[in-house]
Amino acid sequence: MFRGRSRRVGCPISVAVGHAVLGVLAAVVWLVLPAMTSGAGDPVAVTGDGPVASAAAQEERDGTSAVDLVAPLAVAVAAVAAAGYGYLRRTRRARARTTPGGAPVRVPGPSPGELDERAEALLVEADDWVRTSREELSFAEARSGPEAVAPYTRAVRDAAAELTSALRIRRRYDDGVPQDDSGRRQALAGIVGRCEEAGRRLDAEAAGFDALRGLEGDTGEALAVAEARFRELAGRTGGTEATLTELGKRYGTGATASVTGYVEQTKDRLVFATACLNRARQSADRGETDRAIGALRAAEGAVAQAAVLVDAVDRLAAELAAAADLVAPVLTGAEAEIAGAREAGAGVLAGALPARIAHADAALAAVREEVTGGPYDPLGALRRILTGVAGLAEGRAGALTAAAALVARSAVAAADDCVATHRGAVGGPARILLAEARRLLDAPDLADLRTADALALRARDLAEQDIRLHGHPLSGAAPTGVLLKGSRPASFGGPRTRARRAPLTASEPPPDQ
Repeated sequence: MFRGRSRRVGCPISVAVGHAVLGVLAAVVWLVLPAMTSGAGDPVAVTGDGPVASAAAQEERDGTSAVDLVAPLAVAVAAVAAAGYGYLRRTRRARARTTPGGAPVRVPGPSPGELDERAEALLVEADDWVRTSREELSFAEARSGPEAVAPYTRAVRDAAAELTSALRIRRRYDDGVPQDDSGRRQALAGIVGRCEEAGRRLDAEAAGFDALRGLEGDTGEALAVAEARFRELAGRTGGTEATLTELGKRYGTGATASVTGYVEQTKDRLVFATACLNRARQSADRGETDRAIGALRAAEGAVAQAAVLVDAVDRLAAELAAAADLVAPVLTGAEAEIAGAREAGAGVLAGALPARIAHADAALAAVREEVTGGPYDPLGALRRILTGVAGLAEGRAGALTAAAALVARSAVAAADDCVATHRGAVGGPARILLAEARRLLDAPDLADLRTADALALRARDLAEQDIRLHGHPLSGAAPTGVLLKGSRPASFGGPRTRARRAPLTASEPPPDQ
């Protein structure tokens, strides 16, 4: 280095131009000097009385003079070429470097709007990759055991962690953090990078996962596992329908609103799974292995979604029973919160506190009337109690925190079931809110649990709006999320591998996408 400048850096433009000018001047002097030292009228020394040189000798001297003129011209041209080359090289280096004195080359990138759309689309796709991979992983585990699928379980867990980080960044981005344009662009780039990393993690394990499943060699065992799970769900469907009817009678139709239509959707998926399993058997018998694997994967996806719907009804029954047991102690705890707030605000005649106390008293009175009036929704009653004392609760009663945790977990699970069974139609906003609600579930703070409940309810509303926009799956058609566009069943993997299975034929059930 010399005065902060690298030795390898080319000479400045002024030096290169100076070299060129000196070379040209030297060539001009070389050309002009003979003319300056001898002229046509100058006397020529005569050495003797010998004869004058012949014409041939004169021509030889003229030729020699012409040759002498070519050399300076060549030097001049070489000097100019060297200077031009140095100038061009210097210009390129100045454009490429980012040190002072040279501006970096700015490659035009996507606009903020385009980057925003790409980030949200990748979030939806990455969520689908993880959900689909987890579903197929369950079938592989049922056949091979948890130890055999451990590497692929880790891959799904790693991909889910990247997705969770991306969803968290997106949530903060939607809340206006960061505020500066550069920071927001970097946030979107971070979302894209994490989603792409999740996809690469799953793509890297897809080949090994296929080798574990061994479907290309023999689909018989995998078909047996899928058929066994199908028969189990078909047997549970009748009991689920009876459970749903009983819940409606005991708690009212409002208590079962979150699972309304789940029995019918379960039957639709089982009908689709039946058709796909039959086609998989027929294709395997004919030796059409690729076609058999494609039909099997479509059947497995439908069976997995049917299991989600059936489990949702059973889970709701347990949640309603637990909520009914909590209503009385939560009412008592809420009264203790109101009494504590009243004592703390003794002497306050007007202001926010008396108004909050009056609102809480009215909410508790309405819940007591509902409880004694007949069938009611226990989860809804707990939610109304928590809302009524929201401005007064300070953790005096542990029953309130337990109720908030139960209500929030129920709402998050219901929203997650909706996304899982209709993910071909649900967009990014619902998934972003659901991820944030899931993150807040483990918080012991009462306010965070109530926020998680509100976010999950909002996520469910957005998901249902998307479903109404794109339509429900029809009877006999592929449930959304079971097949990809182009009738290719989704499989374990990321963007490069999840659609590797053979497409279904035109005679097979069409996708609802």
